Amino acid sequence: MPHIKLPEGIPGIVGPMVAYPETARPLNELAEVLLRGPSSLTSAERELIATYVSSGNECFFCTQTHAAAAREHYGAQRQIVDRVLCDREAAPVSDKVRALMAIADKVRRDGRLVQPEDVAKAREAGADDRAIHDTVLIAAAFCMYNRYVEGLATWAPRDQALYDQTGVRLAHEGYLTAVERRKEEAGAAG
Repeated sequence: MPHIKLPEGIPGIVGPMVAYPETARPLNELAEVLLRGPSSLTSAERELIATYVSSGNECFFCTQTHAAAAREHYGAQRQIVDRVLCDREAAPVSDKVRALMAIADKVRRDGRLVQPEDVAKAREAGADDRAIHDTVLIAAAFCMYNRYVEGLATWAPRDQALYDQTGVRLAHEGYLTAVERRKEEAGAAG
């Protein structure tokens, strides 16, 4: 049960975004830029980093949502997402993505843990400044998103099909339409 009054039946971060729309737009704009905007990383790689950070933060809703979006972006290689969640080191990802996930994991725990050696390893594996920047910001932002969801004790459904549907929508329509769609759905149901 959420710690504050939120619209019923609207899961995770979407509930507080519908209840407090003045914060929804900037949060979704940030997600849109970070996960779908210009970058030297693919949207699949960026969603994978968001998934990995959310999993490390034990945020079920964000992990499932972004894993579903990452799977949609990866298409035929969708199993990569689950392999990363099971064992990052053994997962079939590039050395660049593995090094960036290591940086993201350190940022998730404490940004001061990122050392020059971590950045050098990412660079040696092919990461440019933009990839390193985007990784750090995705990790930092997803710590905020995860804590927003968990700090309010929002509802997280267990039906994987709901996450799969959301992942498809996010991958193809983006983050700016997500809350508007939910507001419309909540209005129709109410």
